[in-house]
Amino acid sequence: MPIIEVDSLVKEFHRPKRFEGPLGGVRTLLTRDYETTRAVDGVSFAIDEGELIGYLGANGAGKSTTIKMLSGILVPTSGTVRVDGIVPWEQREQNALRIGVVFGQRTQLWWDLPLGDSLKLIGKLYRLDSVRYTRNFNRLVALLGLDEFLDRPVRQLSLGQRMRGDLAAAMLYEPRILYLDEPTVGLDVVAKERTRQFVEEINRDAGTTIMLTTHDLADVERLCKRIIFISKGTVLFDGSVTELKRRYAPYRQLEVTLDPGDGVGDAIVDLDIDGAEVIARDEGRLAIRFDPAVVAVPDLISAVIARHPVTDISIVEPDLEGVVRQIVERGGMP
Repeated sequence: MPIIEVDSLVKEFHRPKRFEGPLGGVRTLLTRDYETTRAVDGVSFAIDEGELIGYLGANGAGKSTTIKMLSGILVPTSGTVRVDGIVPWEQREQNALRIGVVFGQRTQLWWDLPLGDSLKLIGKLYRLDSVRYTRNFNRLVALLGLDEFLDRPVRQLSLGQRMRGDLAAAMLYEPRILYLDEPTVGLDVVAKERTRQFVEEINRDAGTTIMLTTHDLADVERLCKRIIFISKGTVLFDGSVTELKRRYAPYRQLEVTLDPGDGVGDAIVDLDIDGAEVIARDEGRLAIRFDPAVVAVPDLISAVIARHPVTDISIVEPDLEGVVRQIVERGGMP
């Protein structure tokens, strides 16, 4: 059975219609006319226990709204959700004991307390006995490198340090599910790497089910085998990163460095091979775009080598960021 089941999920927000001009503010305050925005529009998916899912989309696509409904913060307009067998907004306390949530723009830590004291309070809130608290606390301190700033007030922590503290707080009581909403936003390279390593480890070693929303697609390529892509509140794609690239960025690029003693002649410009074409030439370097579904890589390399001696050959795969950018710019999948 999936640990998270979402079926036809809809969330609408209503706000008073705004009026411009003289007394516009008063008219807006008193109006009974409302505008409706549908942030999530019929989303359905299922996530098995132990999966690490990338939940992707442009700003305003409905990612954070979905996470808030899964965590029980928001009640949907319609549709059904079951998280580990319960309805999040109906059984809030039971749900809270089974999930951890990290919002990159917000903290669940106490601003004026030292980080260590915040974690102690969270242990009390979740009724952890001393043995379990000490074991989990020591493990998280070691995994996230918290020793050097445990005694420092949260307000004095850097963004990267606070984020590591929030991750510790979310995992202290060993939830089965972890929601990460932009966990690496604004972090430097070192802090991002430590966060990624932590997410990898708890998913691999503890079997924690993780749902990750992020605009940093390096996180997704590094961590996720499966992604769910939404646009304007609707699921457009649900599958592997490899499948997304295959379907929406089928071409690869062969980059060739020719022997300096050999010129770039017309023969190699016109490969006369179905599924391949030279797209760039520059001082002994060639870029050849090809479709691996049409022409096999060994055949293409053999054709190039037969025409000219080469000193180096490499294949460039499309990156996830480029694929997602194309999808967002054209407003959805073709």
